[in-house]
Amino acid sequence: MKEKLSIIKIGGNIIEDESSLNDFLKLFSNLEGKKILVHGGGKRATHIASKLGVESKMVNGRRITDAETLEVITMVYGGLVNKNVVAKLQALGTDAIGLTGADINSIQSDKRPVKEIDYGFVGDVKKVASNSIDKLIKAHFTPVFCAITHDGNGQLLNTNADTITSQVAVGMSDIYETSIYYCFELNGVLEDFNDKNSVIKNINSKDYKALLSEGIIVDGMIPKLDNCFDALNNGVYKVHIGNTSMLTKENDNFTTITL
Repeated sequence: MKEKLSIIKIGGNIIEDESSLNDFLKLFSNLEGKKILVHGGGKRATHIASKLGVESKMVNGRRITDAETLEVITMVYGGLVNKNVVAKLQALGTDAIGLTGADINSIQSDKRPVKEIDYGFVGDVKKVASNSIDKLIKAHFTPVFCAITHDGNGQLLNTNADTITSQVAVGMSDIYETSIYYCFELNGVLEDFNDKNSVIKNINSKDYKALLSEGIIVDGMIPKLDNCFDALNNGVYKVHIGNTSMLTKENDNFTTITL
């Protein structure tokens, strides 16, 4: 029987709020068993880019990463945000190690091809070095990945943190029973967006089709759930979506996604 591994992803809303970040990191630190943390940092990157006079360009909610923007993202994701998180985890007794996908050649990507839109230096994950990552875990380190990968030829690439989370979980599922926790500001996937307590507690692939056809799941939640089912179809055991309190044993008010 495989050991369990939890992969937890946090977004910019948690990173931007010092109190929320501290509360989350306490929960993460207290989480039993082997674990990996993945974080974004887009809001912080936009703020610092503005201070540096670098314009942030977005198309359909996705960042265009030109050479200047990539420099800012590398400084913010890989430096400021990542090392701040690692330092706070060390203070909580979790021996964390901050990583980009270039470190120990852990996550390689292909630069996204230009179709209708040129996203610039954006990567689509093609390979996760699960055995290398596992060496860190077996040495009792907790990996903390920021949303940067590399192409194997010296080029860093901005990469969606949700995708990194699912692809790392898929890669590690050869070794572990992997579960994903997507932490964001809502309690879970909602039946009624205006009712924050209308959490749909369980969604399988059949339910998902019905919820799509009924127009209950729309907009940005669709790519998030597509990502979830892609992970489940490729070896991940379970995916959970909700606020950070789902990492506690007391809270069961979140969404669990299974095949």
